[in-house]
Amino acid sequence: MNKGMSLSIFEIVGSPICVASGDGQKVYDRLAATLKEGLNVTLSFHNITILTSAFLNAAIGQLYGSFSEEQIRSMLTVRDMQPDDLALLKRVVETAKLYFKDPKKFDRAVQEALGSDSDES
Repeated sequence: MNKGMSLSIFEIVGSPICVASGDGQKVYDRLAATLKEGLNVTLSFHNITILTSAFLNAAIGQLYGSFSEEQIRSMLTVRDMQPDDLALLKRVVETAKLYFKDPKKFDRAVQEALGSDSDES
């Protein structure tokens, strides 16, 4: 049986407000280190009142660049999230999976969608 540990977003960030990608990076660093050790992780969002996609992209989305979807699904459990935050997390995860599947293609698609021209001055 795999050992496991619990991480509290509130304790890592030190606030109920999770909006900055820098705070998300702190969570990612702890998560990635724990997953690399082969430990299961339960990530608690208890006491978190405000959550943004920027935070979730940094905290969880970038895991898909370092670990397989299977590893993340089997080793990471999320709990204590509000239903609207769970929906946001699902969107972040789906976008991260698409991005890390083919980053260059994803970046080109975003540039095209935004109508960015390299000829603009």
